[in-house]
Amino acid sequence: MTALSCMEEDVLRCCGSKRFAKEMVSASPFTDLDHALRSARDIWLNKVDVVGWLEAFAAHPAIGTTSPSVSQWCKEEQSAAMATANDSALQELMEWNSRYREKFGFVFLICASGRGTPEILAELKKRYLNRPIVELEIAAQEEMKITELRLARLFNSDAGSNIPVTTRLPVSSPTKPEGNSHRTRPPITTHVLDVARGSPASGMEVHLEMWKGTQQHPSFTNRESTDWMLIGSSTTNTDGRSGPLMGIVDHITPGFYRISFDTGKYAPSGFFPYVSLVFQVRENQIAEHFHVPLLHSPFSFTTYRGS
Repeated sequence: MTALSCMEEDVLRCCGSKRFAKEMVSASPFTDLDHALRSARDIWLNKVDVVGWLEAFAAHPAIGTTSPSVSQWCKEEQSAAMATANDSALQELMEWNSRYREKFGFVFLICASGRGTPEILAELKKRYLNRPIVELEIAAQEEMKITELRLARLFNSDAGSNIPVTTRLPVSSPTKPEGNSHRTRPPITTHVLDVARGSPASGMEVHLEMWKGTQQHPSFTNRESTDWMLIGSSTTNTDGRSGPLMGIVDHITPGFYRISFDTGKYAPSGFFPYVSLVFQVRENQIAEHFHVPLLHSPFSFTTYRGS
């Protein structure tokens, strides 16, 4: 696979922190997209300070802004929100955006891809109650989610970037033609339902990993192996849905995947410290969608492949 390189102005389209962009250019070339995303997380969390975080936040328009200056990426990321908003909802969103900025000093940040206005408004009102230091960290996490999606798009896109085509990561299997994704959501998604309460499980941490071991497939004996590679992580929202755990691509890489849920932190008195679900994506399934939810209670859980 050809190494992935980037230019500072391209990275700035993904994240508005100049320190982040410079560090990403210094860290490149990357062996693949996973390498780029791991480097991005390390740089964002360990090398960019609060000043850099705020600089990145300032590059985002408020959710619901319709100004011509809003970038095409922002418009597409907020398309679900705009499609589900009427005039009164937009007005309420503007008012709460203003309250939020007045309290915290920066724009309300949320990875808006696939989220409707009612969900975004509910999350905004919930997070408005946070202490500033807590909200700063949450906003930084949301910024990272947005940045990861944009980096995936940057390296996968055939247009709108100065990066040479030869340096981009193929989004398809060798037998499929490359091109921009026709999906509207990542190939792997999940949600969590708290069946004991009969409501969505919000605030549960979720991790998605892929098996990269030398053995052909994971087994019971190597289930705790370090050969599981982290693809993405998120926390379930008020609807029990996780944020994007991977980029939006037409064809997912075949192999074994694992979704892990921090059920112990969510329900400390429960029986399970965590739950991990392992499943396989076969060669003939790379264009399919895999929705793998968790139905959880303190002393039992179940799952299924949804749509």
